[in-house]
Amino acid sequence: MLNILSGLIGLVTLILMIPAVIPLLGALNWLLVPLALLGAFIGLMSSKNGGRNFCLIVAAFGAFRLFLGGGIL
Repeated sequence: MLNILSGLIGLVTLILMIPAVIPLLGALNWLLVPLALLGAFIGLMSSKNGGRNFCLIVAAFGAFRLFLGGGIL
């Protein structure tokens, strides 16, 4: 059950990251990366790792986007 919850958190975070790819909206990732890491933490308590791994990939994508924009853009 926690794996499904973690996957849903990751999916919602990924959908919310779509507008953050637009220039000048990249600062939204400062809110979304911790949300994805929360989903990864919830997935850590599960016996399966699919949701956790998905949340970690989403968090890495958001962190990479922040890196490309210099943390602001």
